[in-house]
Amino acid sequence: MSRTTRATGAAVVALALAVGTAACGDGGGSTDGPVTLTFWHGLTGPDGPAFQQVVDEFNDSQDEITIETEVLPWDSLYQQFLTAATSDDGPDIVAMSGSRLAQYAEQGVLAPTDDFYADTTYMDTSVLADGAVQASMYDGVNYGVPLNLGPVLLYWNKALFAEAGLDPEAPPTTWEEFEGMLPALTVDENGDGSPEQYPLAVGDHSTVPVFPTFLWNGGGGVVSDDGTSSMLGDPATVDAAQYWVDLVREDRITPVGMSGADADQLFQSQLAALTLNGPWLTTGLTEAGLDYGVTRPFAGPDGDDILGDVVSMTISQRLDEAETDAAFTFFAYWESVESQTTWANETGFPAVRTDMPDGAVTNEWAAIFGAPEILDSVRPYLTGVPSSGEINDDIFTPALQSALNGTGEVADLFPPAGEQVQAILDDAS
Repeated sequence: MSRTTRATGAAVVALALAVGTAACGDGGGSTDGPVTLTFWHGLTGPDGPAFQQVVDEFNDSQDEITIETEVLPWDSLYQQFLTAATSDDGPDIVAMSGSRLAQYAEQGVLAPTDDFYADTTYMDTSVLADGAVQASMYDGVNYGVPLNLGPVLLYWNKALFAEAGLDPEAPPTTWEEFEGMLPALTVDENGDGSPEQYPLAVGDHSTVPVFPTFLWNGGGGVVSDDGTSSMLGDPATVDAAQYWVDLVREDRITPVGMSGADADQLFQSQLAALTLNGPWLTTGLTEAGLDYGVTRPFAGPDGDDILGDVVSMTISQRLDEAETDAAFTFFAYWESVESQTTWANETGFPAVRTDMPDGAVTNEWAAIFGAPEILDSVRPYLTGVPSSGEINDDIFTPALQSALNGTGEVADLFPPAGEQVQAILDDAS
């Protein structure tokens, strides 16, 4: 790829694309003039304006590349992209969760981004959080560059802890400590089994996958790290699932059947003392005036992995050399210290870089979510597995819900579900 200079950490991009090879980002071949790329993303919350601010700053910093963004709800984005991917009017850059990326890479609609990592004239990518980079790997090839990294951490309501007679500055650090706090954090005034206040708020569907982290830290999981073997029938998985199912069914630690939005509302309404969630929750809680803290999740007997919800920037396989070069130039700008400072301070998300200068990140939540000990423990879920959506939504979640609501038992549900998952993995190999 021809280029003169790249901005890898500076606020201004200075570049000159080869004359006559720059192209409009419509997939229709090269023409003279600047490169215009369309970028689909689903940042519909408070993170959206911060992302657009960086895009506008990039566009204003030079006159060779223009990024035009289009915001869609995530479910609509995923539904529309497969159809749009091969169209000349389709997006040039698409943001997507690492757990979804393999599906599109397998179908050949994404182009590899290995050159972005190999070519140090864009930037030194060794400073990017490894867990975020690995989230876009499929079959030994990288198909994305991290847009954001959202570790799922433990939130606790300090006021409810104090009312329960617990130290408001000492959230549970282990499963055992959490279990020991249950009597104090459960309020069931009439003893009907439907508490007025729950110890924990977690969704069991339509949410970030919290329950798989319980399996990890109990020594089990859903799929092996290499994506080739189901783990749902493993004894460690069954034991870990049974532990949490018992807490839900017998100790009523959280309502059954909640979506992620339901769990958020329960915690924000101060009807639950703890929840597990990403940095996107901090804005609403702060605006609501809750007295809360955030820390790493309580560790299990076999681990303390932290779920990392990673959104990657991917490029269409339609892009020509000049368009790919332009996309990579924007990616380097997004990953610069200046842009990551804006992103972290405006949203509470951690910077994707691990080398942020002291004092750059002033948002206290971004500093907590981006602490080195947190990023070092981040583990993505079902990345590199083409049928991740089917495995999580159609097999694991129904089996989990049946166990939680008492229509089945873990020992009867998980092994056959594991066989279904294994059949899918074998078909994909």
